[in-house]
Amino acid sequence: MMENRRRALIVFVLLLVTVVGGELLGQKIFKEQRVSPVDFVVMSWGPPPADPEQLQWMKDAGINIAGFASVKDLPVFEAAGLSVFVRDPRVSGYDFDNPLDEQEVRRNIKSLADEVGDSPAVIGFVLRDEPHAGAMPSLGLVAGIIQEYMPGKWPYVNLFPVRVSAERVGVSSYEEYVRMLVDVIHQPFLSYDNYSLVQGEMLDYFYTNLEVVRKLSVETRVPFWNCVLSVTHFNYMENSDATYHLQAYATLAHGGRGMQYFSYFSWAIGNYRLGPIDQFGNKTPSWDKLRRINNQIHALAPTLKRLTSTGVYHYPLVPPQCRPLSESNLVDRVEMTQRYVVPPVQGRFLVGEFKDEKGRSYLMLVNKDLSNSFRYEIHLKEPGGTLIHISPYSGEEEPFGREMDWVAPGAGHLFRIER
Repeated sequence: MMENRRRALIVFVLLLVTVVGGELLGQKIFKEQRVSPVDFVVMSWGPPPADPEQLQWMKDAGINIAGFASVKDLPVFEAAGLSVFVRDPRVSGYDFDNPLDEQEVRRNIKSLADEVGDSPAVIGFVLRDEPHAGAMPSLGLVAGIIQEYMPGKWPYVNLFPVRVSAERVGVSSYEEYVRMLVDVIHQPFLSYDNYSLVQGEMLDYFYTNLEVVRKLSVETRVPFWNCVLSVTHFNYMENSDATYHLQAYATLAHGGRGMQYFSYFSWAIGNYRLGPIDQFGNKTPSWDKLRRINNQIHALAPTLKRLTSTGVYHYPLVPPQCRPLSESNLVDRVEMTQRYVVPPVQGRFLVGEFKDEKGRSYLMLVNKDLSNSFRYEIHLKEPGGTLIHISPYSGEEEPFGREMDWVAPGAGHLFRIER
């Protein structure tokens, strides 16, 4: 009898330690959140199959725009609760490099509008990917007629990255090229692609592109979406949690309002591989990585959508057309340290700064290192400020302390500054 009591007591103590220890460590399962694409876009670039199981997996992974779909498949996307851009020759099947027959375009778009009806799945229409500047007037004509027949539906034109030559984009400056989306096409968002993950590093082109588009976004008050790498091909890196984190958090730190993934599906050509779904329709390890970062985006989006970017600053090296940390309005310095690493690695990071509708200051610290975690301490320029952490799991504000001052490779932390 005594032995049984002793064993029962031991079991009780072990359970108590487990429960209390777990609580002290903050162990908790957070509910996945989902935001509308009107608030923040999480999009798969390309045409998905009209397969209910695959669409459910997309939704489970945090995708809210499934990509490009035909009119005949709209009922499947409606049932799945996913938005799509319709791809149809009546809006995209033109020689945009030359003037169009306006009456023909009108007849085609009216026919398409009658067929689409009031489908809740349709968020807009695909016009063209990576156009030459010479195509912009004709694209603008089609975009305008879409608005006449289907007010509120978005045209979708995605632009070249910044590293493409002036000859290829058709104008002397990349800034002028991006501005045409606003001035000529009147697209309600800026969209471009940039794939810069090579040999374990993010190339500076990625940050230069973000800064150029960020400035135009703030100036024109038009949000921007970034199309990033999600399928390994050519000599690009294979996906990791760090690559997904850095592409997403760097975009968020620049005030981005949309993540597009090229691509969710692995194309059956060349050396394409490790997209979240493989060529046989099966989940790859990338699917869980994508879901993890998208869960964080959805948790942070309700806060991020209220913020306006005021600047982004890099340390220690500054990419072309970007700004050094010494020009920051909020941060004096960031100290990054490590443990158990020989030799020590210097921290590389960027800081995005924001204001909300009440004029309160926010900042996001992003670790640009794809291999190393760092412990960090942020020193503000104005004394007396307190960092309030916005949880990437709950989306709620929380005190900043304990072991929260570590940032994973490529990851970021969002704070409000309490004064």
